[in-house]
Amino acid sequence: MTALEDQTAATLAAVARFNAAFDKHDVNGVMAAMTNDCVFENTGPAPDGTRYAGAAAVRQVWDEFFRSNPNARFVAEEQFAAGDHCVVRWRYEWGDGHVRGVDVFRVRDGLVAEKFAYVKG
Repeated sequence: MTALEDQTAATLAAVARFNAAFDKHDVNGVMAAMTNDCVFENTGPAPDGTRYAGAAAVRQVWDEFFRSNPNARFVAEEQFAAGDHCVVRWRYEWGDGHVRGVDVFRVRDGLVAEKFAYVKG
């Protein structure tokens, strides 16, 4: 494998760990998959969403999100990576509704350093 292929494989593995914990609504697992200086950019409010920087701020977002959305479920529709970046096209489902969007991840040292979320509509 080339260095780029190794990095891409490590990126996919890091995003898989993050998503597995997210699917379980496991905040500790999600945070264990992120760097201490992680950044999350939410989908709202429009037009740019809110930016959260640092593990404490991001943890608070996940705590609140899972508490407020006990039926939250993300289904990956497509995923690809190149080097330290990964793009996941998803469908977010709750009760009787859904929305579609994309996450752009950046991975550093086997952990998610950035997660930028975008939504259709």
